[in-house]
Formats: sequence, structure tokens, C-alpha cells
Amino acid sequence: MTPIDPVFLLLPILQAVQPADGLTGTFRQADDIFEEAAAKLRTPDDAPTLDKDILRFGSLQCTTDALKRVCDVKEITPEIVVYRMSQTKILSYLRAKATRLSALEVLEVSKTTTRDLAKDGLMEEGKDALLQAGRLRAACDLLSQYLSPELRDLLMKSYDFAALDAYLKMIIDEAAAAVAVNTKAGKKTKKSQPAAEEDKKRKPAKGSHGVEKLKKANINGMAKLSTFFKKKE
Repeated sequence: MTPIDPVFLLLPILQAVQPADGLTGTFRQADDIFEEAAAKLRTPDDAPTLDKDILRFGSLQCTTDALKRVCDVKEITPEIVVYRMSQTKILSYLRAKATRLSALEVLEVSKTTTRDLAKDGLMEEGKDALLQAGRLRAACDLLSQYLSPELRDLLMKSYDFAALDAYLKMIIDEAAAAVAVNTKAGKKTKKSQPAAEEDKKRKPAKGSHGVEKLKKANINGMAKLSTFFKKKE
């Protein structure tokens, strides 16, 4: 079984109970959070199963630990603890995850990511800063597969990828320019071919070697061939 960070299961539950107007939510006990999330996320087809799964997930110790990582926490009494989703804590947690995933020894496990970085020329000597940015973005793209569009934007906007974007745009522009030049050269070659064929048609057919040699012979003083066929007088 593949291990999974419970935070990524918890985030959509917390987002489900957030105010629609984008305001900061109120502090609530964990049971209230999971009960409301179950009611909001259920559909007619999976209501009983989903409710049970969400409530069971909320009862796990790993879920309680995950709540503390991404929520503001207040301990009212030793028995009563309340939580409120914190975008600041979520962003800090996701950035820490991205940093760990962008480590060279981690990304090297993914042949696809390594191949993409090499294809963009980021693994060439002297491009250490761009390579680091490329690895970091690859890590963010990986995390984004488990995030809502809102949290993905929050994560991406927390980094400055301007230099990397400028470099990648230059690569794309150079490739497009090369294609345009090759296409233009190909059209020019095709256009010149009919003209060459027409010139070839206009040129008289070249005779055999013997005929060409006779054309160059000196015939001054020689009788014409027709004189040999005249009637003798």
C-alpha cells in the first residue's frame, strides 16, 4: 500500500466548511468540522459511505496531528480543542514539501522529470540557478495534482519563476524561428524545382559523342554530301 500524507485528504474537508465569502472561518471542534464537511460533500449516490469514511478519518490520531499542521489551534480546556483553517500554515507546509521534493536525490527517481529538465537545457553547465527553479516548479506541479485550484495558485504565486519563464520563452521562440526558417527554405526549394525542369525542357537534346565530334570537325573545302547523289553528265 502506498503511504499518503493525511494533510492532502484533510485540505478539501477544511475547504468545504470555509465561508463562501472568503472570510476567515471560526474556531470549531474537530467533530463539528467533519460532520459539516460530510454533509456538504455527500452526493445521493455515495452519502452513507462517504459520511462514514469522513467521520472515521476524523477520528484518527494522524488526522488530529494533520489538523495542527495546517490550522490555528486553541486549547479551551484539556478536553476541548478548537481549530481554524490557516492559509499561512498551509502555504508554509506546502512550501516545505516542495523544497523536500525538489532535492536532486528525490527528483532523480522520476525519469520523466529528469528528461524534461534535460530537454529544456537546464542541466547544462552554468545553469544552476535555472535548474534549481526548474526542479522547484516540477515539485510544485507534482503537489498540485493533490490540491484544489485555489491552493495550487496560492503555492505557485509564492515563488518567483520570472527568470525561468523568460528562459523557457526564449527556448520556444528560438525553436519557432528555426522551424520558420526551415519551412521558408523548403518552399524556396520546391519553387525552384519547376523552373529548373522548364529550363531542362527548353535545352536541345544533346547528341551522341560521335555527332558532337562531327559538329566540331573542319569542313572547309569539303564537298557537300548531296553532290555524291547527283546524276553523272
